[in-house]
Amino acid sequence: MEILITNDDGIYAEGIAALAAALKKMGNVTVVAPDTQRSAVGHAITLADPLRVNEARRNGNFFGYATSGTPADCVKLAIKTLMKKKPDLVVSGINLGANTGYNILYSGTVSGATEGALLGIPSLAVSLDTFVRPDFSAAAAFSAKIAAAMKKHRLPAGTLLNVNVPAIPASKIKGARVTNQSRTSFNDWFDMRKDPRGQIYYWMDGDFKPKDSDTSSDLNAVRAGYISITPIQFDLTDYKFITELENWKI
Repeated sequence: MEILITNDDGIYAEGIAALAAALKKMGNVTVVAPDTQRSAVGHAITLADPLRVNEARRNGNFFGYATSGTPADCVKLAIKTLMKKKPDLVVSGINLGANTGYNILYSGTVSGATEGALLGIPSLAVSLDTFVRPDFSAAAAFSAKIAAAMKKHRLPAGTLLNVNVPAIPASKIKGARVTNQSRTSFNDWFDMRKDPRGQIYYWMDGDFKPKDSDTSSDLNAVRAGYISITPIQFDLTDYKFITELENWKI
């Protein structure tokens, strides 16, 4: 397999190193990722500035290509220019922090995989549900397992998989569940501050402690100790509302 790996935590993040190590056992891996943190950039692409590309090394060895762009930029650039062969699979991650609920709209990790799907390539986003003391081993092993399944089975056109792994020891993970996207989001607020020159600025903060009664959601699966696998798509049309909207006679 030709496998393209990206992320939004930056090419030097530990999650992408664990992912690359796991997937190298399955084929030829090319890593193209942002040169620094690009979390929550969504599906942004760079139009007004050039994209810089530099070789990235880890432990003295070539690891991949670091770009000045977003995760979506990385996937476009890799497939259109940097890779000699079109990848068979695009994998984005392993993200530090879960991407469940409405948060996937903001997620650069999910958008890296979405760009792969837009370009007609089977794609997968993988996230670990923690921000502290991460152990990526279980998520990396499951990434290889689901990548093998994606090689065997075909995803529908325009569908990608969003995977979230609970941050518990592998021996305590109860299994994997196919889930739907939770209808939950961060509780955001803005902290107003003053800089040394007396100018007001705002720093966004928030927490993620939502309640969700939907037992089949990605959020509740992870909370219950299961890996969640959510098939998602990028067609945002509300088909149920089309007929009613037509009746507005605008």
